[in-house]
Amino acid sequence: MEQQLMDEELPVIARFEVRRRSYLGPDSVIRGRPPAFAADASLLIPLLHAMALTRAFDLKAVALQRTGRLGTYPVSLGEEAASIGVASAMRDEDVLLPSYRNTGAQIWRGVKLEEILLFWGGDERGSFTSGPAHDFPVCIPVASQTTHAVGVAYAFKLRREPRVAVCMCGDGATSKGDMWEAMNFANVWKLPVVFVVANNQWAISVPLKLQTASETLAQKAIAAGFEGEQVDGNDVIAVRAAAERAIAAARAGGGPSFIEAVTYRLSDHTTADDAARYRPPEDVQARWKEEPIARLRTYLVNMGAWGKQDEERLSTECQESVEAAVARYLATRPRPPESMFDHLYAELPHAYVGQRRELEGASDA
Repeated sequence: MEQQLMDEELPVIARFEVRRRSYLGPDSVIRGRPPAFAADASLLIPLLHAMALTRAFDLKAVALQRTGRLGTYPVSLGEEAASIGVASAMRDEDVLLPSYRNTGAQIWRGVKLEEILLFWGGDERGSFTSGPAHDFPVCIPVASQTTHAVGVAYAFKLRREPRVAVCMCGDGATSKGDMWEAMNFANVWKLPVVFVVANNQWAISVPLKLQTASETLAQKAIAAGFEGEQVDGNDVIAVRAAAERAIAAARAGGGPSFIEAVTYRLSDHTTADDAARYRPPEDVQARWKEEPIARLRTYLVNMGAWGKQDEERLSTECQESVEAAVARYLATRPRPPESMFDHLYAELPHAYVGQRRELEGASDA
């Protein structure tokens, strides 16, 4: 008892807090003090279009995989706002380091749909896209892109370039040592990097409660000495506002930031997964009430900026864009087997020259 009283008298040397950003609720009603662009339909409609296109593309990609015309595919159903909101806040000269569930961010950044299909079809030409040449290709290993992002941001600082590295990953990445090391050095060196974690509640089949006992994921940035903010990841207005603030601070020399976008994975982890084996369908059904596209659509309708004809036009445009991309993807001739050697070395070592010739001869036969 005496020791407890003595401990209570010890001075508090630091206090921390995590703020949560949310403007557009599941009922499509604005709360709080939203950013000015929340009243600008001309800015919000492109966000809706991009999210709808991402969802239409995802559904088609699943159909292609089920019919043997695409490899394993990670659906972003329910998480579109996290990707689109962040990407829409970036400048062209910034660098995106995406995870495998950031299809929407890639689309916003100018990657063609058929290029995304090529990547998931096992063709590395899908990593050389029409998006900004400096953007990184999709990262499959969990969290390894976080250290890449620190390297990119370090180069920006050395060159005195007002550019920002934006690293996107899932909640599972926060359980990896890569991310802790990346965040530590990002703040030690005060680098222009923003870490965005889409907390979709599941790391494949592992629920968040079995990953961490932390009340939020955003607070993990505090251990590295910088700010972490939680945002409603199904509110594209809040996501974009948080990303704009973090990117602007990084560009101005304010160092790194961490955004936890709380959302929910409405789909299986990938087409190789069956989420019904580890989570009850009623839980997923309840989460549909929070999904981001209906939320923004209803808000625009209430503004008088969206109607039935707009919705029909959007649906038609998305379907036509997806079908045209699929046709181009399916019409792409496969690369010859020997092309696997073409981008390994500036000058192919002698040990591989014979192997390449052997494959070249087999493909000519």
